[in-house]
Amino acid sequence: ATGRKDSAQVQLFFNQGLTLATVVGVIFCTAAFLLRTAYCNWLGADANTARQGEQYLRWFIPALFLQFPMAAAGAALRGTGHLRPTMILQVATIALNIVLAPILIFGWITHYPMGVAGAAVATLISIAAGMAGLIVYFLNEATFLEFHPADWKPRLEIWKRMAGIGLPAGAEFALMTVYMVLVYYIIRTFGASAQAGFGIGMRIMQSFFLPGMAVSFALAPLAGQNFGARQGDRVRESFRVAATISVTMMLLFTILCHIAPEALVRFFSHDAGVIAFGSQYLRIISYNFIASGLVFCISSMFQGIGNTLPALASSSLRLVLFALPAFLIARTPGFDIRQIWLLSVASVTAQMVLSYFLLQREFRRKLNFEPVPQTQAVTV
Repeated sequence: ATGRKDSAQVQLFFNQGLTLATVVGVIFCTAAFLLRTAYCNWLGADANTARQGEQYLRWFIPALFLQFPMAAAGAALRGTGHLRPTMILQVATIALNIVLAPILIFGWITHYPMGVAGAAVATLISIAAGMAGLIVYFLNEATFLEFHPADWKPRLEIWKRMAGIGLPAGAEFALMTVYMVLVYYIIRTFGASAQAGFGIGMRIMQSFFLPGMAVSFALAPLAGQNFGARQGDRVRESFRVAATISVTMMLLFTILCHIAPEALVRFFSHDAGVIAFGSQYLRIISYNFIASGLVFCISSMFQGIGNTLPALASSSLRLVLFALPAFLIARTPGFDIRQIWLLSVASVTAQMVLSYFLLQREFRRKLNFEPVPQTQAVTV
């Protein structure tokens, strides 16, 4: 809609997106809050781990709810080309979280240590502050987007159009969650140190993915606007540049995980078991960094051109190639956790290959536009 310069549709989609995000957030977070204890008891390596997890989720789930409308508003800003506000707010909330977490966890200044629950409370406060900042920005800045309460009434036909693009893209992240839950389930027999090592390794990996995801987040609106303006060559060039940047960054992070994985994990824990497990995970899993960076870019391209089903298909392939073999391998005598990490690398590589093939097919189908008529100069 932005590429077509259809401002009325942009406003309508923005406000409907906020409503839809809020409704989905209420449903999901209510279910999550009710099931949090059972979830932690199922995955926890021991009773103490499960109890700590339940205390964390008690405060984190409300923070998660705030992220639903916040994510929708941020996506709308990116879609209209306003990337700076969301970037500034995200950095600010992360910085606030970093400051508040040790204060609340250990009771610095407050003299009331909250333990693991303090980390979640810090996240809740930080996200609430970010949400407030986003609202102030919309109310005070002259942007392409405005709150229109009259457009908040649910419009099911628009929700259906949004779901057609959003559900497959969201399902990609849901499949990633299934992957994480399955791994936690498999390694629970290795004890709390193994779960902690995997958790730290996952967070380090996710932090390395952030630059690549930032590139892909910028790619989606760039590709979408050029697609709406019927500029096929620019769509292809956008992908080429984004993929080059992403691959370069992921290569550097891969090298870092091979050179100093122990140092990365030791920053978060001095437990020998945690360091050994987490560093082994990083050293092996880093082989899929480049493939993951390309997958992020390809998925954003599918969002930009309005067809996210191919991305869902490739993500489903990854889960199929990983889930059942991992479950079976974990039940064999002499099971080694390294087999799970190698299987993960192989499944991501297969996902990348299929994603790239489907993207090229989509380019051939959708980017053969008729030449855009040029405005003739008028001589007076």
